[in-house]
Amino acid sequence: MDLFSRSWTALRTAVAGLSDEDFARPSGCAGWLVRDLVCHLVIDAQDVLITLATPAEAEPTRDAVTYWNLVEAPAGDDPLDALTVRLAAAYEDPRLLTFHLDDVGSAAGRAAELADPGLRVSTRGQVLTAGDYLHAYVLEWTLHHLDLIAHLPDGAEPPADALAESRAMLERIAGAAFPPAFSDQDALLIGTGRRAPSGAERAALGGLAEKLPLVLG
Repeated sequence: MDLFSRSWTALRTAVAGLSDEDFARPSGCAGWLVRDLVCHLVIDAQDVLITLATPAEAEPTRDAVTYWNLVEAPAGDDPLDALTVRLAAAYEDPRLLTFHLDDVGSAAGRAAELADPGLRVSTRGQVLTAGDYLHAYVLEWTLHHLDLIAHLPDGAEPPADALAESRAMLERIAGAAFPPAFSDQDALLIGTGRRAPSGAERAALGGLAEKLPLVLG
């Protein structure tokens, strides 16, 4: 629960520090500008609020790792992705987008802090404990934090403990460990296809290279 709060706070702080010009720069999400990514974060925050307000009585069917599904790489024709881009453009003034994220994001952060970790919640047709659901989002926040600063050389990086835990989660999803020589950031970027491995890195990956990229949905 604490790691959710730290990673989410760090990401929202990074967004708050963006200049207006930064919103028009590319992000680490293929085809998305920074403004599109920030708009996606608003939707993510809404999802957190909705899920925490949707209790379930059934036994959990997923945990923080199995919450994630491996999916095909986006083909660029997903209707929700297209909607996100249109919504982001509709804000026009980046400060309005920042305000909306701060408003909804702060509420999501408070709801997470108040949530009972053992509470069962329902989302995407599955049941998880609130603790597992929020822990799954540590990976989401950390990857998107890296996306945010992908083309911002002075951008603050995600918390070190969030990077380490996100790497551990991705390794459990992959069913294999990344080479110890890989930094946590490189393991996440290469593992999810955000950066292509060099020849030496591919050789170090061995059989794991055939499983990559791991596209999470």
